[in-house]
Amino acid sequence: MARLIRKRETLLFLIIVVMIAIFSTRAADFATPENLAGIFNDTSILIILALAQMTVILTKSIDLSVAANLAFTGMAIAMMNAAYPDLPLVVLILAAIVIGACLGAINGFLVWALEIPPIVVTLGTLTIYRGMAFVLSGGAWVNAHQMTPIFLSVPRTPILGLPVLGWVGIVIVLLMYVLLRYTQFGRSAYATGGNPTAAVYAGIDTGWTKFLAFVLSGALAGLASYLWVSRYAVAYVDIANGFELDSVAACVIGGISIAGGVGSVAGTVLGALFLGVIKNALPVIGISPFTQMAISGTVIILAVAFNARRERNRGRIILRDRAAAEIRTEAAA
Repeated sequence: MARLIRKRETLLFLIIVVMIAIFSTRAADFATPENLAGIFNDTSILIILALAQMTVILTKSIDLSVAANLAFTGMAIAMMNAAYPDLPLVVLILAAIVIGACLGAINGFLVWALEIPPIVVTLGTLTIYRGMAFVLSGGAWVNAHQMTPIFLSVPRTPILGLPVLGWVGIVIVLLMYVLLRYTQFGRSAYATGGNPTAAVYAGIDTGWTKFLAFVLSGALAGLASYLWVSRYAVAYVDIANGFELDSVAACVIGGISIAGGVGSVAGTVLGALFLGVIKNALPVIGISPFTQMAISGTVIILAVAFNARRERNRGRIILRDRAAAEIRTEAAA
């Protein structure tokens, strides 16, 4: 039991349960199944973006342009829907995924082929993609009355008490779990971030792995762009502003190491849900938006400190075990 509690995911899950219990004392309906389903639905887009971010961070990179990708792609498909209302919805969704993947491929190419640090590349493309969204739209908004009813209604349609948006989030979580745990790409991503030198000796193309991680991140951002625009029935330049930091925060809180190679899909999902519970609960109990930002920032710092301490302890254990093995070897000799 003690070993189970020491696991990061179990501890984070228990913290979320305690938070829900505490918040429910201030708001009686907070812990109802309907409200919890609503929180999960509201957090689904953040979960998808956090999983996109996780994939990149595992390879010892970072994608600060993921929300800007969402903004540009969301604006593009919203304008496509407004200009060509007869286009099938599946075509628009595929277009969103392809556009997002192409923007991710630009990041991946610059990191892989030109060996520019990922934080520099994505900080630059963050601004570029936001600017592209402004140029594409001329600064104008695409509102609900310009979009077709089916474009807006599908993610909101409830199935078994949960909107399609929430079910899409669940499907993406399951697909990412299988991809990162059971495929060659997943093993390569962990190896690339965990020990790049050993990965190269094992025959893994670390540059190509990082490129694929950025493409996947972009594709997920593209899918999230449609979900965002249809969920909120509006597209404008600043949508999802700040979500790149929220996606990083969800990963860090969930135990994803910024140094790469460490973390799990479950941890990332729980990290996103942790932020989702806080963002839904604090306004209910009368906490101002500025205080919410301070609380979120404090949580991020504490999570980073916890991760750093855990990694130092793991290193000490490895060194201690190695020293013990050397002592046994000398004694046997």
